[in-house]
Amino acid sequence: MANIRLATWNVNSIRIRLELLRKLVEQYHPDIICLQEVKAKPEDFPFDEVKSLGYPHIALYSQAGYNGVAILSKQAFCGECKHNWVGKEDARHISVFLPNNIELDNIYIPAGGDIPDPIANLSFAHKLTFMDDIAEYWENHRSDYAGQKKIICGDFNVAPCENDVWNHKQLLKIVSHTPIEVERLSRLRKSLDFIDIAREFHPEPEKLYSWWSYRNPNWQTNNKGRRLDHIWVTPALKDNLQAYQIVTEARAWDRPSDHVPVIADFRF
Repeated sequence: MANIRLATWNVNSIRIRLELLRKLVEQYHPDIICLQEVKAKPEDFPFDEVKSLGYPHIALYSQAGYNGVAILSKQAFCGECKHNWVGKEDARHISVFLPNNIELDNIYIPAGGDIPDPIANLSFAHKLTFMDDIAEYWENHRSDYAGQKKIICGDFNVAPCENDVWNHKQLLKIVSHTPIEVERLSRLRKSLDFIDIAREFHPEPEKLYSWWSYRNPNWQTNNKGRRLDHIWVTPALKDNLQAYQIVTEARAWDRPSDHVPVIADFRF
């Protein structure tokens, strides 16, 4: 039997948060770290620094300036794949195969802008179509994934449950918690019968947040957060789940990301 600790984190620039990544590693010792918004093209990614933290195996799909996803691992991958959706090569989805025949997908779903109208706001339309494209692919290949041990994680930019936001009624018309986004994310979850680990360990109505706006300097006092960062597993991995935690303290670190790491423990 072996334990695996997986962390996912929208780091909001790997080069700016490198010391915070070091802090996460020293305090929480994850075996695998999935990062979103690394904001570094391959020649600018700090490979040597990351390897010095104990992660010699790095799968990277990145571009200059924005987006970008990376998977850092202590163990070697058995293969990796970059995915594109909505006809865009925008560095939002990378997957690897791990030992024990486990597939791990790191996904950064588009934020969607500020106007929750796909006609008036093309960014919002992109977000909805992005989720639909992945869901449709997995629905159409559902038989190929039968019994598959699959983990998907990342910044999904949707807070699906009523208590994934600080005020359900007030945020129903705010991008990240609108009914149409929740519907699309629900379709994605149902495509392979994924289990939302957070709600497996902390069922509704417990409040859970992983993001607090930079515009809110009193985030600790008023706690106006949203749960935008997720780890899901297929039913074949349900019995391997051991623990789940949100590293809320990371929002108070020096020069923090507006997202905090989310961690899941597995036993095999």
